[in-house]
Amino acid sequence: MRVEYKREGGFTGIPLSAEFDSESLPPEKAGTLVELVEAADFFHLPARISPPTVGADRFEHFLTVEENGKRHSVTTSGGGPVALQELLEFIGKLAKEKRSQGGL
Repeated sequence: MRVEYKREGGFTGIPLSAEFDSESLPPEKAGTLVELVEAADFFHLPARISPPTVGADRFEHFLTVEENGKRHSVTTSGGGPVALQELLEFIGKLAKEKRSQGGL
């Protein structure tokens, strides 16, 4: 599974981006990533998910997942299923770890 992630906006406006391949992640993180993508039913989500309310300083998340010849992208600035929010939180943590290790 290949993942491309980008986060923009927020209070500080500092972008965060990373690309991951589940085969290059430690096994426990790769397993969690696959489980979260499946739990979010990612490939069936709409391409754009808008938040239920308008607000300033929100993060905008851009997420693309490729798996077994399928490719799907979702853009959201909040809202959507809880499982998607959990997936975005996990990928955000992975991206921050990668950045702190000089991987970006």
